[in-house]
Amino acid sequence: MVSQKPPSEAGGPGDGPAGDAPRGAHARQLRKVTLSGLLGTVIEYYDFLIYSSMAALVFGDLFFPSLSPASSTIAAFGTLAAGYVARPLGGLVFGHFGDRLGRKSMLMVTMALMGVASFLIGVLPTYGSIGIAAPLLLVLLRVVQGVAVGGEWGGAALMVVEHAGSRRRGMWAGIMQLGSPLGSLLSTLVFTLVSLLPDDSLHSWGWRLPFLVSALLLMVGLYVRLRVVESPVFEEAIARTSAERRPKAPALQVLRNPRALVPACAAGIGPFALTALISSHVIAYGKSIGYDVSDIARALLLVACVGIVCIPLFSTWSDRIGRRKVSLIGAAGAVVYAVPLYALINTGSVVLMTIGLMFAQVLQNLMYASLAPMLSEMFGTTVRYTGISLGYQLASLIGAGFTPLLASALVAGTGGSSLPLSGIAAVAALITVGAIWRIAETRGRDLTRDPAAVSLAEVSGHGIEVALADRPER
Repeated sequence: MVSQKPPSEAGGPGDGPAGDAPRGAHARQLRKVTLSGLLGTVIEYYDFLIYSSMAALVFGDLFFPSLSPASSTIAAFGTLAAGYVARPLGGLVFGHFGDRLGRKSMLMVTMALMGVASFLIGVLPTYGSIGIAAPLLLVLLRVVQGVAVGGEWGGAALMVVEHAGSRRRGMWAGIMQLGSPLGSLLSTLVFTLVSLLPDDSLHSWGWRLPFLVSALLLMVGLYVRLRVVESPVFEEAIARTSAERRPKAPALQVLRNPRALVPACAAGIGPFALTALISSHVIAYGKSIGYDVSDIARALLLVACVGIVCIPLFSTWSDRIGRRKVSLIGAAGAVVYAVPLYALINTGSVVLMTIGLMFAQVLQNLMYASLAPMLSEMFGTTVRYTGISLGYQLASLIGAGFTPLLASALVAGTGGSSLPLSGIAAVAALITVGAIWRIAETRGRDLTRDPAAVSLAEVSGHGIEVALADRPER
């Protein structure tokens, strides 16, 4: 392998004093920005995971009652996939305007769209009331959700990363990404409570309650987001670059030179696929092999708690040893663990299933924790929102969007075998291994400079290294 050396730790403008921990007013603003990103990510994961849980539990019966149980579950997961298909579109739209107009204004729109779409799903009539219009409206609202989420994560990540100091960028991004396990924990807690309802109550009104909770989350999130300021790195880039020289279409610039976009996308496929398998599909699979839904829900509560500890820990660790090493440890571990994971689930023991899912979450967090700082450090400021949104959301689509649908179809087609599920987890993790292997270490890179191309091999006293060139932004 070609040896790779992390870039300098020196910070640039907007990175905090000397690239280290920011002080005073900037520190207070950084905390507000991080809280804003955290709340947005909580809403994002809550909305998407509560939808996937309800798709596995009741949506097949409520919106596709004329199909067989297996077919209705597959159809319900198809509506889940529709939201993931829309996410790259949201990344394109909000990335374009976020790179042209600013991060903050786009984040206000994405949060409002996410909350409103989820609330409307909660009041949507079912097939029994309005017939075929019900699943069509469900798909439409799911697409709106997907478009909003497509722009949310990239903007939230950038607001935190571009406010933070270069030496602690991972730490602050890790706090923002706590929204993932917290949203998962909240959605699982709500799901656990409604799953305790009698079947009649659950199917008539109980399934609506988790979606209506989004309205409360939305109000809190918007209040906090109104109080943050624009990214200083973005403002500096706009100040020093004339309107004529800024990219008119950031997406075209990213797509014309995909050497950053392709590995950015591939790096996220492993963690997203594993998340889809151990958070949403495991509900349907666990039911099919005899587990009670309440037992699965309790297991998922503990899985979410693992993320609360591991994501900030591993993200901070990436500040010390590099983004690549942390991700590679998780991806290699996921390849090896793919078969043992389902061996533990298939024992029929709730304890062993829970242990298996919790360790899988540790590996997922190792792959996922450094994505926000790493992807942000791979793109220049004037295309960064578009670049990381496209990379992240394409990974989400490929890794998670179709995984529950594909997994359900493979399980049905193989008579209930779990081997295809292990295969999905292993192949997705191998893709992440290959991507991380190709990415030069980004830790500590100056965000005010443009890592737009891979330099020629540089010969040093320690051998040959390949690094992303830091070129002035155009």
